[in-house]
Amino acid sequence: MTEFWLISAPGEKTCQQTWEKLHAATTKNNNLAISSKFNIPDLKVGTLDVLVGLSDELAKLDAFVEGVVKKVAQYMADVLEDSKDKVQENLLANGVDLVTYITRFQWDMAKYPIKQSLKNISEIIAKGVTQIDNDLKSRASAYNNLKGNLQNLERKNAGSLLTRSLAEIVKKDDFVLDSEYLVTLLVVVPKLNHNDWIKQYETLAEMVVPRSSNVLSEDQDSYLCNVTLFRKAVDDFRHKARENKFIVRDFQYNEEEMKADKEEMNRLSTDKKKQFGPLVRWLKVNFSEAFIAWIHVKALRVFVESVLRYGLPVNFQAMLLQPNKKTMKKLREVLYELYKHLDSSAAAIIDAPMDIPGLNLSQQEYYPYVYYKIDCNLLEFNRFTLRTDFHPGPVTWRKREQEDEQKLSRVSNPESSFDVFCCFLGMWMTSLDGSVTNHS
Repeated sequence: MTEFWLISAPGEKTCQQTWEKLHAATTKNNNLAISSKFNIPDLKVGTLDVLVGLSDELAKLDAFVEGVVKKVAQYMADVLEDSKDKVQENLLANGVDLVTYITRFQWDMAKYPIKQSLKNISEIIAKGVTQIDNDLKSRASAYNNLKGNLQNLERKNAGSLLTRSLAEIVKKDDFVLDSEYLVTLLVVVPKLNHNDWIKQYETLAEMVVPRSSNVLSEDQDSYLCNVTLFRKAVDDFRHKARENKFIVRDFQYNEEEMKADKEEMNRLSTDKKKQFGPLVRWLKVNFSEAFIAWIHVKALRVFVESVLRYGLPVNFQAMLLQPNKKTMKKLREVLYELYKHLDSSAAAIIDAPMDIPGLNLSQQEYYPYVYYKIDCNLLEFNRFTLRTDFHPGPVTWRKREQEDEQKLSRVSNPESSFDVFCCFLGMWMTSLDGSVTNHS
């Protein structure tokens, strides 16, 4: 299991003390997790109104980028169908494995200049990942069409004698060709009924050429036999053969068509090999780009949420925990004891038996400290249609949402997030009143 908890807490006398306190409680003394600092540079804060709007937009962007990361990873596994063991070694970020990249995260100043506003940085990320998503769709469509056409041809040459193509089995000498009166049919005969075939085929219809049947091929259950007869007796022969469990295949020997099919298969196979290498390289490069963008989105979310919760001036320490699966519950309890003084209302939310509608704060998500999960098990998820309709742009607020933002803007530099929570609770109660009134 490779799961990280990205958290932040306000700086005490110094941010270093905040870090040392967490490290001692989670790693040094209890060995509940592997902990490390998560370095976030000094970003431009902007106004509280902008931060509140950006918080919602970043949540959508986070889900979108994570979806693209998983789609690229899953498609890498699909393309490397014959080398599944090599998938993980191709899923790298900036040339290193994902765990190393996350634990040694450094902000990419070249891609995402910190002199830009938070909104601009998020739009840069959204634009880049949207381009990756669009390119993935077009490349995957082209490769899948090629792969599908090749598989269809290969499928024709596999399976039982009842369904597979017979072009690779028969030869020209097996047929009477260019005759005005005679035609050769191919018949699938169950092995259990082969003796009956030998005894009966000459009398199944009139005008069957005696001793004209030979076994051309066989599989586990059947023989493929040929038989020559007059053209005008074909329909009657087919009917009588079916009654005796002998299946006449629809097949006409045509060397030009058979040659064309073989050439088409060779062409598709060659094209697939030509596209395979460049496609894998593209997936490798763009997985790295998307994953790096995703971790930067996480950093942005931690920064924005920390400022909203802990106030100004900016003074918090972001930290990364890699929890042990067996001690997750204990780790959560230790973190709560460390930071419960930040928000006394969090205890009620954590212990609550139900979620609060409209707040998007469930008992798994809201804690006294800022918390986001990073799950690196990118291939361990059910296939589903990932959201691809996200488009970066300004958030459109309804009138009530604008009034709610104005309420939040009045909370300046809170010592804890309790005041913010009260605002959210008031917003929720107002929303609930409105829905009950409308329903009535």
